Amino acid sequence: MQILGLDLTDDSLKGTPMRVAKMYVKEVFGGLNPKNKPVVTLFDNNYKYDEVVMIKDITFYTMCEHHFIPFFGKAHVAYIPKDKVAGLSKVNRLVQFFARRPQVQERLTIQIAKEISEQFHTEDVAVAIEANHLCVAARGVEDTTSSTVTTYFLGKFATEAYKMQFLSSLNPA
Repeated sequence: MQILGLDLTDDSLKGTPMRVAKMYVKEVFGGLNPKNKPVVTLFDNNYKYDEVVMIKDITFYTMCEHHFIPFFGKAHVAYIPKDKVAGLSKVNRLVQFFARRPQVQERLTIQIAKEISEQFHTEDVAVAIEANHLCVAARGVEDTTSSTVTTYFLGKFATEAYKMQFLSSLNPA
């Protein structure tokens, strides 16, 4: 702020450095603190459900680690339960946890999939993320209409049939 020539004695600006620091540590980058990782609640799979469970359109906001400019979008997560099923809100919470750190979209996609696999005790996981990057829209090429899609498939979802089931459910005809 000093390099920009802003008057830090101005009533409107004098608290800004502390507000910004607090926002980054407690909110924007709260996912860097392992204490903030959500505790996943698992329940016995009494019905022996062994088909796809999908949570679509999970909104997330994160910060591009290359430019410290936001990117945001929707995450879509699917898993096939084994002996346990998870509380559905935990998927959303895990997406939010990994989004709250300096990120690249590819790594975010992988982190979510691997964490779901580990915590839900299943190797069958699929994650797709579609995001808009302000580092593309507000600077550089200044393309405001493009989005970036990443996917990561584990277990059965790496097979063509499950992969197609997952992807087709994202964009029904």
